[in-house]
Amino acid sequence: MGRNRVVIVGGGFAGYHAAERLAEETRREEVEIVLVNPTDYFLYLPLLPEVAAGILDPRAITVSLPGTLPRVRLVLGEVTSVDPDQREIAYTDPEDNPGRLSFDQLILAAGSVNKLLPIPGVATHGHGFRGIPEALYFRDHVTRQIELAATTTDQAERDARCTFVVVGAGYTGTEIAAQGPDFTRMLANRHPELANQSIRWKLLDVAPRLLPGLDQRLSRAATDVLRARGVELLTGTSIEQADTNGVTLDNGQHVPTHSLIWCVGVRPDPLVESLGLETREGRIAVDETLNVPGYPRIFACGDAAGVPDRGNPGGLTAMTAQHATRQGKLAASNVVASLRDGTPKAYRHRDLGFVVDLGAHQAAANPLHIPMSGFPAKVVTRAYHLMAMPANRLRVAVDWTLEATAKRQCVQLGMVRSGTVPLDTSSPEVPDLRGEESSAATSSTSSSTS
Repeated sequence: MGRNRVVIVGGGFAGYHAAERLAEETRREEVEIVLVNPTDYFLYLPLLPEVAAGILDPRAITVSLPGTLPRVRLVLGEVTSVDPDQREIAYTDPEDNPGRLSFDQLILAAGSVNKLLPIPGVATHGHGFRGIPEALYFRDHVTRQIELAATTTDQAERDARCTFVVVGAGYTGTEIAAQGPDFTRMLANRHPELANQSIRWKLLDVAPRLLPGLDQRLSRAATDVLRARGVELLTGTSIEQADTNGVTLDNGQHVPTHSLIWCVGVRPDPLVESLGLETREGRIAVDETLNVPGYPRIFACGDAAGVPDRGNPGGLTAMTAQHATRQGKLAASNVVASLRDGTPKAYRHRDLGFVVDLGAHQAAANPLHIPMSGFPAKVVTRAYHLMAMPANRLRVAVDWTLEATAKRQCVQLGMVRSGTVPLDTSSPEVPDLRGEESSAATSSTSSSTS
């Protein structure tokens, strides 16, 4: 039969775990595994807010693909097109050189991008939150605003620089708003000029409460923590426009600020639209075995795939890391089954709950649907993340220990500029400011880029 080449597009939760499972279930002489990804690492997205707040080193949540998947050949690049009939993909490497790869089996796990709504000024003045560059820019930006606020004698400018607006009260937005006040307070304490300065954090969402998709008790627990830290919660509220002077809310109020953090959610990678395959809700249509109808050699999983949800007839599984991880593993097993004339399995999912880290000693969690909050939830949250990470557990644990026992380093790195982290990664969608979260940004056991 010869050696089969299985190409995986995307190295997020779905793609990484698909590659890992394929390596476990096949022999080198049987299958060549090729992973096409823009970076040489898998990003553990749920801990990105802790990188932004200076708690974790960015290397702690970036897992080397060639270092942890020795049987997998990494091809650095962005896939630009897929020819399912010729069984070939085209890609562009980081230096804009084109390339092509043939495949015998294909797993599409392209993941997702920022969900950008057609609100004037958001693409220009908003800061997204999807990767290491955005997290580092966020940390530099917040640090810079506090330091510039300490420099100016103009009270209006100082107030604007000390006001931070987060849009989207899902997992990511809630975690950023929870981490923000302690981080900015730590920065301000170094500047006597800011001794009496009010530092404001605002969290907006059109939904009637925080974490709208979760149990109301846990939403209330998160609400209580954020309010205790002084975060202003503006539910049932959106923004109408953003400009250099601030943002205008849909109630007409203008909020002077230099910091608009966009955490509304994600949409499937634009590659999906270019494939010419059938889609559902903008995601690649697949059957319960994750196979693309009409193409027995092509599977799709994670945020890019519209996987039928057995628990919600007619609906699709959520775009979360937990779904992406399990779908990636199943896609790999079904590829192996197809190569060996086996029987593919249908995707079944049992929700294990979720975790939301609220900074300090606080968290909200729902392990096995048992609501928890406070310090016990914090223990569960950190234990879950250490268990879910494919590597770097010691690095993360050491950084957490240093955070608890030593003074946090708060300096500008000066390495990332706003032009390298554009929010406008995709075309605008129909307005729906619901604070939806992806795997991207979902720090949950029911929960990046896939």
